Amino acid sequence: MTVSSYTCGPQDQPLLARTIGQAFDDTVARYPDGTALIVRHQNVRYTWKELADAVDGCARGLMALGLRPGDRLGIWAPNCAQWCVTQFATAKAGVILVNINPAYRLSELEYAMKQAGCSWLVCADAFKSSDYHAMLAELLPELPASTPGDLHSTVLPDLRGIVSLGEQPAPGMLGWSQVQEQASAVSADQLQERAALLQFDEPINIQYTSGTTGFPKGATLSHYNILNNGFMVGESIGLTANDKLVVPVPLYHCFGMVMANLGCMTHGSTIIYPSAAFEPLSSLQAVEDERATALYGVPTMFIAMLDQPERPAMDLSCLRTGIMAGSICPIEVMKRVITDMNMKEVQIAYGMTETSPVSLQTGAHDDLERRVTSVGRTQPHLESKIIDAQGRIVPRGEIGELCTRGYSVMLGYWNNPDATREAIDGARWMHTGDLAVMDDEGYVKIVGRNKDMIIRGGENVYPREVEEFLYTHPAVADVQVVGVPDQKYGEEIAAWVRVHEGQSVDEDTLRAFCNGRIAHFKIPRYFKFVDDFPMTISGKIQKFRMREISMDELGLDGEKP
Repeated sequence: MTVSSYTCGPQDQPLLARTIGQAFDDTVARYPDGTALIVRHQNVRYTWKELADAVDGCARGLMALGLRPGDRLGIWAPNCAQWCVTQFATAKAGVILVNINPAYRLSELEYAMKQAGCSWLVCADAFKSSDYHAMLAELLPELPASTPGDLHSTVLPDLRGIVSLGEQPAPGMLGWSQVQEQASAVSADQLQERAALLQFDEPINIQYTSGTTGFPKGATLSHYNILNNGFMVGESIGLTANDKLVVPVPLYHCFGMVMANLGCMTHGSTIIYPSAAFEPLSSLQAVEDERATALYGVPTMFIAMLDQPERPAMDLSCLRTGIMAGSICPIEVMKRVITDMNMKEVQIAYGMTETSPVSLQTGAHDDLERRVTSVGRTQPHLESKIIDAQGRIVPRGEIGELCTRGYSVMLGYWNNPDATREAIDGARWMHTGDLAVMDDEGYVKIVGRNKDMIIRGGENVYPREVEEFLYTHPAVADVQVVGVPDQKYGEEIAAWVRVHEGQSVDEDTLRAFCNGRIAHFKIPRYFKFVDDFPMTISGKIQKFRMREISMDELGLDGEKP
């Protein structure tokens, strides 16, 4: 009898029918003196009671500024204590938090703010090469002469004010401390009355997806979506109030604000931000100094930490678990994380912003083989299926498009019903665009993106298969494979390779390494040796940029068939 590629996750653990604010207050009541948040680069340490005081003060301040349930507030800043406080404060006040990528420049900021209709913006003063105050002065010439809260912008007509996290707010902006001062105008009882009106299935977060074409789309997520996803991720890795999690991933992304912040909050675990943006050494130092038990990261981050020269001398024996997610995990990297970083219970998580984000995850008791060859099984209370081009579920063992359904699927794209209908079908299945295969026990392996699959001379080539093979060469630290146009075969294979420090290898050596060990049509025609890859701030490889660069350097023209 043929078994179809469909699974439903376990349902013995009930979902949380709570708002984020209610869940936060529950945790504070259970662990008032437990350490909630450590922000090492700001020298901030909060107990849950101290974090609650800051959150409630901020929530009351936002209410005093006139923000009502359903209003949108943007946040444009790197990882910091104020980001965390703002996340929980907006949730308690019913204000929809709009996450804005700290790397966004003016046109991207303008688009997101306008599309979401943000009435306020919380921003850093500067980050890396970005001078946020200067960019806002250019975008909003009316700002310096305006009264905070009474901005009337031609470009952003919904925007009423800016809150700066800098020590010296620019003219027309409020300082962070001034928001806290506004709290005196709103009583604690008024905040409780506001919180009592909120419903758990109302929108509370908008995250803009970084598409490869067209404008970004705002995935709209509810309390129910993200609170439960953070909770279930934490359950899977066994978080408790005794755990401490180092969070080098960006907060503007689901990995940081959901899987880390909400996962820790629902379990009373300690959240640790090692730096404003990812730095391998500071992340490792945070683990060692704070005796952290868990660590999150995307594969490129773990590769950087593994290759950090001081890492072998550091004591990482405190680590127990963590999650590697965000992009496909190379098998060799996973093995090194388990052995060299002591993360014996590390898990792989798979998902997307539109699914809050995790829909599949390996388990605490899965063997090494499962953790290095799959993205696990369907999460609790969710469904997964793999379909062919006609939308029919394929038998186990066959490749098709992965779809997911359940509590985690977004409400939709903000003010974009057409895009929502394209992504979520009439039965509420989210179509991921990822190619996958499900085995007899329900474990799913991602073999690539629909759009990333290479068709060479009529043969389907899945980039990950080639990447996994090249990782086995001792000189290869990281590798990414893309397809480029070819007049004879339609497409050819280009491999971008980063070698381990102190080692060298050339394309002839790698080609000879492939000969006789993988099919001839899978052997890359082109090799490019690099120090890094084009990627988003959240650590996702931008293969479309690699393809563009390769085509330009090789003098190739044409669209992908």
